[in-house]
Amino acid sequence: MKLLLDLLITDVRLQNTAFLMDIGVREGKIVYLASSGAEEKPAALQTEQGAGGMLLPGFVEPHIHLEKAYLLNRMEEEANSLQAAIQITADMKHGFTKDDMQARSLAVIREAVRSGVTHMRCHAEVDPILGLSAFEAALELKERVKAALDLQIVVFPQEGISKSPGTSELMDEAMRLGGDVVGGITYQDADLQEHLRFVFDMAEKYGKPIDFHADFSDNPEQLAIAEIAGMTIDAGMQGMVSAGHVTTLGSLPQERALSMAELIKQAELHIMTLPATDLFINGRGDREKPRRGLTPVGLLLEKNVNVVIGVNNVRNPFTPFGKADPLETAWLLAVTAYMGGEADACRLIHMLTEGAAKALGLKDYGIRIGAEADMVLFSAMTERDIVLDKPERRTVWKRGVKTADTLVDSRLVEFL
Repeated sequence: MKLLLDLLITDVRLQNTAFLMDIGVREGKIVYLASSGAEEKPAALQTEQGAGGMLLPGFVEPHIHLEKAYLLNRMEEEANSLQAAIQITADMKHGFTKDDMQARSLAVIREAVRSGVTHMRCHAEVDPILGLSAFEAALELKERVKAALDLQIVVFPQEGISKSPGTSELMDEAMRLGGDVVGGITYQDADLQEHLRFVFDMAEKYGKPIDFHADFSDNPEQLAIAEIAGMTIDAGMQGMVSAGHVTTLGSLPQERALSMAELIKQAELHIMTLPATDLFINGRGDREKPRRGLTPVGLLLEKNVNVVIGVNNVRNPFTPFGKADPLETAWLLAVTAYMGGEADACRLIHMLTEGAAKALGLKDYGIRIGAEADMVLFSAMTERDIVLDKPERRTVWKRGVKTADTLVDSRLVEFL
């Protein structure tokens, strides 16, 4: 009996493949991969013509704040520092409602899905201001959007843990209710060791990975990442800990930065560079030779550290611009991290796909037999064209079901 596919996509270019390929999907999985020149193609209930465009695995957005998106029209003043952005947002959080947070979060998710995102990790804030409302809003959205997007939720103490009494109990309750990742923030509590011990203990209690906001400054004395790496190794959690920002590494002397990169690699930490926010916030105190304020992406990649790219914020005090489009953020990183070559474009696409999937611990990911059919198709023919052009036309599938054709929003309504 011949194989009957649910979906056959013909004549597409894959990464590291010189000739056109056909991709077959059945029951949400990729079950057929063959050269487009095959004489006999399997039957399919639906066929899509790839027309020589490049087919990538669905983008993975590894670090984003949903409930803090689209706040510009509520701001009474602009943020001119990290602490100002934190304080302005904390003040606005008193007016957040669950419906309001879900509406703004869903707007971000819609844009992300249209952009080709099929997996996302968001940071839901848990603190005495919001209680569990932001987490509960994210938990409900996770179920609502699952046909188009797999959502991981980080239980995130933006206002600090010991600094904000009651946060530790709220975090524990959120993890009990279904949090996917334990969050931490190294620059909010005075006692770093106490903060790290709490986060690692909670991760051990619930058997979950960890995702830190760490070293978000251009002060080379702030190097919590060294402590994180050491505790990761001691806990045997190599490959299970991520850190976003880590921009102080970019202010270290070369020799010390090399040493830190080697330690990060030893601990198998995933470093999430967040260029839109990092470039906007950092370097403001430099009167001469202002720093770019990024983590040293090139150096970390040379040491084979898994560096991935996150959108982080969308139009709020931390980042008053931006879209939930990983390609836009990758393009910005390419410009500011000197990644303009053809090989760099391939690295950038890897950072948005396989690298980010590794950071999130995803299984069954990629364009290969047995993987979930999470894919995005471009008319562009190379990774470099995709990064440079950021094509607007994208066709997206989640487990083999079309969730977006960028020029036709109606498809999104069915899922979101």
